Amino acid sequence: MSTIGWVVYLVAIVAMFYFIGIRPSQKERQKQQELLASVAVGDTVLTTSGFYGVIIDMTDDTVIVEFGNNKNCRIPMQKTAIAQLEKANNSASHES
Repeated sequence: MSTIGWVVYLVAIVAMFYFIGIRPSQKERQKQQELLASVAVGDTVLTTSGFYGVIIDMTDDTVIVEFGNNKNCRIPMQKTAIAQLEKANNSASHES
């Protein structure tokens, strides 16, 4: 095989690794950052541990989440522990 053939083969392998391995993880990371940037007080969240709760207070990198109907169950956690988000204004429109 000629030198040009090896270069083309190497470029094809690198491109394949980029589009299969690196690019999807970058998209997922960007999607998670957008989700965390849109978090606000009153939103319903699903944590990475599987608990549903409502955000009652937040700082730059932490949130205080209230779980269940018991108002005494408030737990501070990192924003990165949020897996899914449901905005507070959307929940009222889904109930009617």
